[in-house]
Amino acid sequence: MWLDVEAAREQEAVDRNDYAFPFRIDQASRQGARTGYEAHVDQMIRQVLLTSPGERADLPDFGCGVRQLLFAPHSEALDSTTQILVKQALDRWLATQIAVKKVAVGPPDAGDTSQLLIEIDYVLLEAQAQKQIKVLVS
Repeated sequence: MWLDVEAAREQEAVDRNDYAFPFRIDQASRQGARTGYEAHVDQMIRQVLLTSPGERADLPDFGCGVRQLLFAPHSEALDSTTQILVKQALDRWLATQIAVKKVAVGPPDAGDTSQLLIEIDYVLLEAQAQKQIKVLVS
């Protein structure tokens, strides 16, 4: 019985569709574009990371502000600070959607210190699926 309920819940999460971000009109249906649930959660994560606090007039605390950290010299301290900021922001704004397991921060493979590569391992709560997203901040 438990497996049937869990499988149905996972299938429901997989079949779920939400509005795409950024919002746009689908040319075929002339309605708001839709995306799958997993892609929608990835879009929400990017939105939290790339929005600076104060950027939204109606929700001034929203966001993480990682783009501001690009102006600091790259160091282990910067990586640690970014890890903490990202984890706190995602725990605050997406706690009902994901459980963050690990945040790794560093320069991209090319070693360009004017960019940050953020890798987030998380559990998609509705589907109980392990996921990873990589966000390049430049």
